[in-house]
Amino acid sequence: MQKLKYLYVLIALFAISGAQAQTVYRNINNYQVYFGWARHYPQDYIILRRFESQGKAYLLMVNPITMQTYVNDADFYQIKPMTLAEARKFFKSTPYQKALRKAESQSVNIQDAGIERGMPQETGISLTADLCPSHRPLDRAIFTDMIKAFQQVEKPVPIALSITGTWMNRHQRDLEWLKQMEADREITITWINHSYNHRVSKTLPLKENFLLEAGTDINYEVLQTEKDMLANGLQPSVFFRFPGLVSDQQLVNRITDFGLIPIGTDAWLAKGQQPQAGSIVLIHGNGNEPVGVNDFISLLKSKAQSIAKKQWLLYDLRESVDEEFSSQ
Repeated sequence: MQKLKYLYVLIALFAISGAQAQTVYRNINNYQVYFGWARHYPQDYIILRRFESQGKAYLLMVNPITMQTYVNDADFYQIKPMTLAEARKFFKSTPYQKALRKAESQSVNIQDAGIERGMPQETGISLTADLCPSHRPLDRAIFTDMIKAFQQVEKPVPIALSITGTWMNRHQRDLEWLKQMEADREITITWINHSYNHRVSKTLPLKENFLLEAGTDINYEVLQTEKDMLANGLQPSVFFRFPGLVSDQQLVNRITDFGLIPIGTDAWLAKGQQPQAGSIVLIHGNGNEPVGVNDFISLLKSKAQSIAKKQWLLYDLRESVDEEFSSQ
């Protein structure tokens, strides 16, 4: 399975040779949810979005085998529009669709719906750091300490960042720093949609809070964040993290109707939850959660010998989820 997955990755890389890394899409128009099948021989993709930029039509697509997303010129592909139901049926045996179904089945609880673990047979974790709205600067120690810990065994170091539109647009210097770290191949980032505003009330109960708050425009919260990612040269992934990890069945289904996979956690470090093999770990990188950041740095120190022996590693979230569902 591992060799097969790498073959799919190589095929996909050749298939999108015309696409540019960290392309900035300016003057985005007609950004819309658009499902379908796209093919550039020999690879098939699921189309998730269609938009126009400077007079050209583009597609946001996902490789349903590897979970990797791509943005490219629509003219580059053979295209067949589909409804969401048709697309899910057509690609039903892929890891991507299996992950969507799993996330929907784990949507009963008010908190922490979605995928919580991946690669349970591996020793290591997938690190996710949330960038919620904050007046404080990015906690760069997360990245510098992580790179230092893994410099001899894993480079670039994978991390998934859950980004909000408001953080993105208020922290341009920190965002450019992250993009430069990735360009220098110090880190590789999976960008998770974390909503645009991340509204929260100190008085409302959870069932009426965060994205469940009355008057929330879920289309804006999801799609405006994606548009701003593209305008800032970020590649939207197929993952979504609920603000506060709060949702209900209806909201989970709304998110999967965008073609996005809700990502939870089984190890929120600031709450004292200890990571296990395959855990999707949560910390906050927006300067508001020093306890969680310190716990992560302490975790790195405690695993120093195992890291040096490549017995404890960080895993790309896309690879973790892919591996979890490839054999099912």
